[in-house]
Amino acid sequence: MNINTKRILGWCMYDFANSPFTTIVVTFVYSAYFASGIVGNEAMGQVYWGNTITICALIIAILSPVMGAIADQGGYRKFFLYFWTFTCIFFSSLLFFPKSGDILFSLIIFSFANIAFEMGCVFYNAFLPKISNSYNSGKISGYGYSLGYVGGLSALAFGLVTIAMPDQPMFGITTENGQNFRAMNLLVAIWLLIFSIPTFIYLEKDRNRKRINLNLIKSSFNQIYDTYLNIKKIKNTIIFLVARLFYNDAMITIFSFGGILAVSIYKFELEKMLIFGIALGIAAGIGAFLMGFAEDKIGPKKTIQISNFLLIIASLMVVFADNLPLIKIDIFNITINSEIYFWIAGILVGFSSGPNQSSSRSLMSKLAPKDKQNEFFGFFSFSGKITAFIGPLLLAQVTYFSLEYLNLSDTTAQRMGVSVVLILIIIGSFILHFVDEKKETQ
Repeated sequence: MNINTKRILGWCMYDFANSPFTTIVVTFVYSAYFASGIVGNEAMGQVYWGNTITICALIIAILSPVMGAIADQGGYRKFFLYFWTFTCIFFSSLLFFPKSGDILFSLIIFSFANIAFEMGCVFYNAFLPKISNSYNSGKISGYGYSLGYVGGLSALAFGLVTIAMPDQPMFGITTENGQNFRAMNLLVAIWLLIFSIPTFIYLEKDRNRKRINLNLIKSSFNQIYDTYLNIKKIKNTIIFLVARLFYNDAMITIFSFGGILAVSIYKFELEKMLIFGIALGIAAGIGAFLMGFAEDKIGPKKTIQISNFLLIIASLMVVFADNLPLIKIDIFNITINSEIYFWIAGILVGFSSGPNQSSSRSLMSKLAPKDKQNEFFGFFSFSGKITAFIGPLLLAQVTYFSLEYLNLSDTTAQRMGVSVVLILIIIGSFILHFVDEKKETQ
């Protein structure tokens, strides 16, 4: 392999390494275990989880552009990738320890792990312009996301089959006090540690690294201030970032509560959760891979809009699943009911989520100023987090209001909460319409 091929492989492997955190901790396993096993009430667990995601989002939104500017000024891109990766590994492993009733303890550890995960993604994403160009960034970004879904799916399947599902788990783990579920976090940490090694071997080293001192920090804030003063020159990029504020917030909300909804509304057991996760992972990998090639033909903006449209359909299915007609298919002897609609919605979310995130990343690589890539990928993360509290917060509060004041059932209240996702996607799609993807920022 030549040097650039190794760098592309190393870059893509980071997606493979860190995706189990999203798949296992945030979406399918730990979030559901937190609600049912640690809190003991799925609806209130959804409220606690949503509020915590909100706090994390605000912290990430503040940190990401500042640390991005420091990386630009001081040459710390790879160093910060190291730092946040190992911070995520450390706190992910600590999630093994909280037990039933340890709500605050669990949420604090999760917050540190989640912040570290997201900050690592800032500097990982900032490497994309270094290993791609305007003709292949969509394909390479798609490779990363598709490999990421393979990683997340593989870790989920391995963990559930060997640790979480068996009556007698492997590796000396027991089922007492939910140890088999808690041990899934150890798998996430070990997976990230092992499979991120090619990333740190093959990606380009930091050059001309400066010492972090008061002058460097001052220069970093001056860089952000300079960006603010020249905001008219990057108006197109700002419109894109504002659009992403909304549609990415919807994605975060979907991922944060997908596992909770599956367990609390449809009573998914681990076996069914495994099948559901496999279906979503396969759909997501196929979506990211195929649409990555399509993106290089039709452009990232159209790819994002197509995925947003599919997300709108999926959200409508979840919200109105109980009101949709039952459809009998005699040939296969099945009836499409509320749960089947949820499965269809989940597969649509999986298929569209990869292209949505991958194309957003490649569009950012085209629009970011060449000398401020870390800063602007910090703003990219900022745009995904500064309003990321809106979706989870509204979902949590609408759920709580529906429970406490409207006296709705738990499942109906949770469906009411999901309705906020629709509004966010529609607003984001509308704003994205005004972005000129062919106008690069120099």
